[in-house]
Amino acid sequence: MTVLALETSCDETGVAILRGRNGDSRSELLASEVASQIAAHEKYGGIVPEIASRNHLIYAPRLLDRAASLANIDLSEVDAFAATSGPGLASSLMIGASIAKGLAIGFGKPYLAINHLEGHLLSPFFGGGIGILPIPGTSVGSRCHVSLIVSGGHTMLVRVQRLGDYKLIGRTVDDAAGEALDKVAKMLGLGYPGGPEIEKHARGGDPNRFDLPRSMLDSETLASAD
Repeated sequence: MTVLALETSCDETGVAILRGRNGDSRSELLASEVASQIAAHEKYGGIVPEIASRNHLIYAPRLLDRAASLANIDLSEVDAFAATSGPGLASSLMIGASIAKGLAIGFGKPYLAINHLEGHLLSPFFGGGIGILPIPGTSVGSRCHVSLIVSGGHTMLVRVQRLGDYKLIGRTVDDAAGEALDKVAKMLGLGYPGGPEIEKHARGGDPNRFDLPRSMLDSETLASAD
């Protein structure tokens, strides 16, 4: 099966084409094209949703053509079209989902709505073969583990029993790590994105100069979704 996937959850436009291999749970990555918008948002010190969605409309068609060319396939050969459906910026998510749905309808193929955070959760296992995360309903190679997701908008601990079976253990009660770094960098007059800029300036700094507070050290709790 050949799957074409679009990612437009925030400020980067991504198009990938993957093909499954017979007798193997792994997939072959035929093409992966990404367009960055850092330059467009840098002067604002953060992501402007309207600019992000407008650029997705510009970049997505070009990336589709380039990915299909690199994969050496016609879009009519794709078996299913997928797109990030959330969480993310609503105006950005709408672009990728609309394109994928339109292609699915036009070619009479299935449309797959993908959870953004599940994508992060499973990405380390790409190409890892069976035995890590079995298909739902099977017990082959079941291996429960705890996963830490640290993305721009989310920081959370998740218990992973198997593919599709997750339990949120805890998460930040305010800003995610990535968002906090961007906000601090903007307050300090540093560049965007904030993480690399703060890291660059911190390398030569004195870690003992400030006695920063450590929150909730004695609470013995995590802020869960329950």
